[in-house]
Amino acid sequence: MTVPLTRRRGRPGHDLESVLTTSVAVFTERGYEGTSIDDLARALGTGKSAIYHHVPSKDALLGLALDRALMGLEDVADSVRRLDGPAVDRLETLVRGSVRVLVERLPYVTLLLRVRGNSEVEREALVRRRRIDRLGAELVRQAVGAGELRPDLDPALTSRLLFGMVNSLTEWLRPGADHDADELAGTVAAIAFAGLRVG
Repeated sequence: MTVPLTRRRGRPGHDLESVLTTSVAVFTERGYEGTSIDDLARALGTGKSAIYHHVPSKDALLGLALDRALMGLEDVADSVRRLDGPAVDRLETLVRGSVRVLVERLPYVTLLLRVRGNSEVEREALVRRRRIDRLGAELVRQAVGAGELRPDLDPALTSRLLFGMVNSLTEWLRPGADHDADELAGTVAAIAFAGLRVG
């Protein structure tokens, strides 16, 4: 469950953004369960009170981080749901948009892909992520049914493989590196849809 936060003035050098950025890096490196507030304080070079000045708990930090990834992906999914036109085009828009969010919010999406549902915050995030996954699978089904994608493809498996390719970008992209999100999205779409489209 996402914990509502009251915006407070930060201490010098440790505003909420810097606490969140550092926490995401440590969570990703050590795992959420393997990270304590003491670990986060050491990484920030400060005491625990500097963290608690901004958030009530480690869970709240995780919720903020996962929100940042999910809100971007949900915005893309919502815009795709409002589109008309062939399902295959809407699917490609979902893929391209997902790549852009991944590039722009790389540390947060990387963390999202590593959660396993071991806490209430993680379970809520997985529910939200599955809604997006279901949209991808439904668009594949519609596109196959409309003859826009190859009929020999299993829609559920195709969707998993397609978005698995998108998610695999987190394995080699690096935060702060100069990646052109549109170019990368175009490359992923070209590779994926060249083998999927009919004709």
